[in-house]
Amino acid sequence: MKMRYLMLALLLSIGSLPGQSISAEEILNKVDANMISKSGKSTTRMVVHSRRASRTIESINYSLGDSKFYSEYTSPPRDKGTKMLKLDSDLWIFDPNTDRTIQISGNMLKQSVMGSDLSYEDFMEEGSLTEDYSAKIIESITHEGRACWVMELTALRDDVSYQKRRIYIDKERFVSLYEEWFAKSGKLLKTVSASEVKRISGRWYPTKILFKDELKQGQGTEYYIDSIEFDITIPPHTFSKAMLKK
Repeated sequence: MKMRYLMLALLLSIGSLPGQSISAEEILNKVDANMISKSGKSTTRMVVHSRRASRTIESINYSLGDSKFYSEYTSPPRDKGTKMLKLDSDLWIFDPNTDRTIQISGNMLKQSVMGSDLSYEDFMEEGSLTEDYSAKIIESITHEGRACWVMELTALRDDVSYQKRRIYIDKERFVSLYEEWFAKSGKLLKTVSASEVKRISGRWYPTKILFKDELKQGQGTEYYIDSIEFDITIPPHTFSKAMLKK
């Protein structure tokens, strides 16, 4: 009898180990908690690797939830002063060389940002994974020395840019370390790899990410987050069209 109770206790303890009974939705909620903040300010670098050369583009960025985003490019000189403003589902770009503000919409959203492997669509869709996708856990693996869940995400709406995603979520830190983004047809469009993850203001956050457009040649675009602050006060006028020409 004692052995029976001992085995039962052992089984119950195994079932309650961290990560053993967590659902796909709970995992995504934890990922969202790391990645999404009420507001944020960051300085970033994009290193764009083309077939002939590489160039670095620097910017300062502000966000309010996942609905408002403002970015100003500070380097190199030819791109300095270029600004991008997102308000909900609308996106505008200001070009200082022509002194023009252009609204990016429709097929233009699929265009490359500054020749990088990221499209304007990618910047538009930085919201909650749980709002955009249903998810299921496929398997558990070790990726780059980290225990991960492999999850398959399916878009809940037709207007989501990538209808399917396969993502590798770090079991300890709840950060995506590798992703594959697919078209509705199943064709692989992009891969995303996070190689540096840091503890910042109580959350785990990737600070070096490689984006690779699998439909074109090249070594991809490295995206570095040099500094970032969460849940700060940002003046409301930051997210206004008036800021584009200021």
